[in-house]
Amino acid sequence: MNAEPLIPYLYIAASVLFIFGLKMLSKAASARRGNLVSSVGMLIAIVATLLYSGMDYQWIVVGAIIGSIIGAAAARMVKMTAMPEMVGLFNGFGGLASLLVGWAEYHKMTGQAGDGDLFTLIAIAATVLIGGVTFTGSMIAYAKLAEKMETKPILFKGQQIMNASVLALALAASMALCLIAPSAPLAYPVFGVIVLTALVLGVLATIPIGGADMPVVIALLNSYSGLAACAAGFVIMNNVLIVAGALVGASGLILTGIMCRAMNRSLTNVMFAGVGATASAAVSFEGEAKTTSVQDAYLMLESASSVVFVPGYGMAVAQAQHVVRELGDLLEANGCDVKYCVHPVAGRMPGHMNVLLAEADVPYEQLVEPQDVNPLISNVDVAVVIGANDVVNPAAREKGTALYGMPIIDVDKARVCIVLKRSLKAGFAGVDNPLFFSPNTRMLLGDAKASIAAVVAEFKD
Repeated sequence: MNAEPLIPYLYIAASVLFIFGLKMLSKAASARRGNLVSSVGMLIAIVATLLYSGMDYQWIVVGAIIGSIIGAAAARMVKMTAMPEMVGLFNGFGGLASLLVGWAEYHKMTGQAGDGDLFTLIAIAATVLIGGVTFTGSMIAYAKLAEKMETKPILFKGQQIMNASVLALALAASMALCLIAPSAPLAYPVFGVIVLTALVLGVLATIPIGGADMPVVIALLNSYSGLAACAAGFVIMNNVLIVAGALVGASGLILTGIMCRAMNRSLTNVMFAGVGATASAAVSFEGEAKTTSVQDAYLMLESASSVVFVPGYGMAVAQAQHVVRELGDLLEANGCDVKYCVHPVAGRMPGHMNVLLAEADVPYEQLVEPQDVNPLISNVDVAVVIGANDVVNPAAREKGTALYGMPIIDVDKARVCIVLKRSLKAGFAGVDNPLFFSPNTRMLLGDAKASIAAVVAEFKD
């Protein structure tokens, strides 16, 4: 039986599932179902593709086995704290896969006589260019997030001119590729120039971006990987790849815009300003940091009628999300109103804290946005900051600092603020935090998981 006539209908079904799954991901309550629906759509798309005649199943099976082993091992071994850099790697590999698809199709064209189809050549040039930028840009993002290289922006004299020159060379080579017959002697050298300049451009475009802006960069690179896949779909004329790539590209751009608005900065400022490369203006503050004990923290929380938890990257490091949920349940049982306020750029990738809280089964209705909390924060009895730093740093209100203009969660205006951190060091943006020295702040220093577990024990006793 020839199953190929079914392929277009299966692709339509997969595309519909992608769209519905993406819609479900927009709300925390339906995000898990949305992920499952999208996964089913991808399974249908893969099965439909395998129904094409002439497929070399031997190498497909080998690749599927190797990829499955790597994926399963990564899923089990990679810690939640390393998930942002893992996402960076996924984005990079997606871009590399698209680049290789474009390369393979162009290699086939070089063995054929004639000028080649202009539309296909344009699609190949776009695939290789975007895919190459995505790959090396994502590798730099991975290295910064994993702190395997300097997290501060890397700037040098004439950097913008160099970036513009490399981009101009890449675009010129892309135009030449579309005008030169693939079988011509100069065709492959021109193609090589596109590949090389794309890889270099990805590095040059990412090194000037500081660690504090990595959540925005991750979202943007995710969009790039989708655009590269969409272009690859036009190269091989695969409808479902075009749809899936377009959805990823568009949603990534929308998310990038949301992240930029959350930081009150434009995308050009994030990409080209080199925020954090130089020392920030000094933030003046008076007083000294006041530490507290587990017993005192318990007494403050036990008498509170309203508590807001503000999670940050430190919660991921300590794996404290489950004990945070347990403490929240105990506070509720004590008659306290409990909320969890998540800043859009908390952690090191979009949605980092939301994933952790969902893993701990924190009720969705208790998750609130900063704009909902800040107007009422002065009436909150206790704000508990768990490993967050930059997103609660009052220095963002001071001109001249690297964080200036970024909306923060105003925990310093709560009646009492308990900050759980290992030390008084600056956050990922490298800006000292005057919150630690505020008169109403109490520092509970040490491992967040151990500290909260001790507070939970006080409640139970």
